[in-house]
Amino acid sequence: MPRILVTGMSGTGKSTLLAELARRGHRTVDTDYDGWTTADGLWDEARMQALLREHDHLIVQGTVENQGRFYDRFAHIVLLSAPIDVMIERVSRRTNNPYGHSTEDQDEIRRNTRDVEPLLRRGATIELDARRSIPDLADEVESLL
Repeated sequence: MPRILVTGMSGTGKSTLLAELARRGHRTVDTDYDGWTTADGLWDEARMQALLREHDHLIVQGTVENQGRFYDRFAHIVLLSAPIDVMIERVSRRTNNPYGHSTEDQDEIRRNTRDVEPLLRRGATIELDARRSIPDLADEVESLL
């Protein structure tokens, strides 16, 4: 089973997908939590290097500026994408994370979709429509294993 990175903009369902994959028995790491990022929002590179050195079978979720430094250690880079209105609707109603509730956050999501998502798309090995059901997306990611 190879290593897979799931990436994308806020509101595409990355954490929800990762939770489903964990429920199915896969080892997963959600880098939005538990200290995987530094104060400047980048992955803690030493910690990420150690994780990837120790585990050949792993699904990681995250979207950070320095993730490209690790692409060569993943068999697949999965980009989840959705229309901006879908992402904004999702983040505005979620209860497990306050990011996306404010107008400023939503404007940032729009800017990131315009400026960052094209960079993610260039590095992706596969792009999945995040409007699909979570079980369907999990099946697709599992097929990459």
